[in-house]
Amino acid sequence: MPSTELIELLQHGDVTVKGRMPWSSNATFLTEVCARDQLALAVYKPVRGERQLWDFPPGLGKREFAAYQLSEALGWGVVPDTVYRDGGPLGEGSLQRFITADFEQHYFTLYEDEDERWHDQLRRICVFDLLANNTDRKSGHCLLGEDGRIYAIDNALCFHSEFKLRTVIWEFGGEHIPGSWLDDVDRFVSSGLPDALADILDPFERDALLARGRAILSERRFPIDGTGRSYPWPLV
Repeated sequence: MPSTELIELLQHGDVTVKGRMPWSSNATFLTEVCARDQLALAVYKPVRGERQLWDFPPGLGKREFAAYQLSEALGWGVVPDTVYRDGGPLGEGSLQRFITADFEQHYFTLYEDEDERWHDQLRRICVFDLLANNTDRKSGHCLLGEDGRIYAIDNALCFHSEFKLRTVIWEFGGEHIPGSWLDDVDRFVSSGLPDALADILDPFERDALLARGRAILSERRFPIDGTGRSYPWPLV
């Protein structure tokens, strides 16, 4: 269904929990969302199922929603349709479109494809993570959807005011970032944060996000990890 209709469904549809998603550090559920004759699968992350973190406040689902807002503001569509709801089977939390994907594929397998057909999509996720300050881009967070697009999921640990990028995507380090993507970042920085994104972040996080955008425009290259410590764990 069109994205606008899907967002409406996720925001207002009836949510039924189908089961818990495996291998998630926080409580994460596969749900069915329905309204009238519309039906969709979605991933539900309630606040009450979160583990307390020392460097991020509660309500990580809001950062999932913020990552979607950033993706949409850039016009990149790398984050699946996401909403943040006050009401749900287990209370408030994020609800994100479930991506039907080839779950044998992840960043490392996609990067190693011999004809390099996925590299541009992976490069764009790399720029997105640099701007969002993703502290947890594991290989398994890059999903190859049935539509041939690679989606970036699990974006809760983003937008910290302190730069602490941790990602598996370092193979493009030193390459020039394509000019069209820099134009998108420039437009985003020049326009300022959309209200839906700005309302989630604190003043320091908002300033840091725009500062990272300006740094990307100044550097114009993919980052190089000079420490060897900028990887998440586990890698996949």
